[in-house]
Amino acid sequence: MLIDHNVEYVIVGHSERRQYHNETNEIVAKKFKRAIDSNIIPILCVGESLEQRQSGETFNHIREQVVSVIGDDMVNNSDRYVIAYEPIWAIGTGETATPDMANEVHMFIHKTLNDNGLSKNNNVIIIYGGSVNSNNASDLFEMSHINGALIGGASLDVNEFTKIYNIAEEINNE
Repeated sequence: MLIDHNVEYVIVGHSERRQYHNETNEIVAKKFKRAIDSNIIPILCVGESLEQRQSGETFNHIREQVVSVIGDDMVNNSDRYVIAYEPIWAIGTGETATPDMANEVHMFIHKTLNDNGLSKNNNVIIIYGGSVNSNNASDLFEMSHINGALIGGASLDVNEFTKIYNIAEEINNE
């Protein structure tokens, strides 16, 4: 169906699918591979719960999500995918990771890819999602390891979305 509609990107592994539809990393991996095989660029969502963050499990959880989905030559070393770091505790809550917190996780994801031979020259785009809005977009987009954003609720307000877009454009043109 996605191919019939010329879809270029598809989100896989979103926390709500994992939670409400019991999508395991194994199921997400199958969807991810199917997208790659269909020439659709998958956007792999990874993120931790508040409890995992507070107990210091963030990096182990993120590593498991990334490696279990794109490891074992799953994508034949393709760089045609995007990873979206979406801390579950920040989705739709109005809370957001500080730019430094988000950048630290993005840097960790790049390291995980490199350590597992999954990213040639750090070409994989890693974006942040988790209550991105026009008030925090500039600080997030200026971080060295954040390549963009997966906009959720703010995308429903054309004025807010336009502000975020303009912030991104301004930073990219500096």
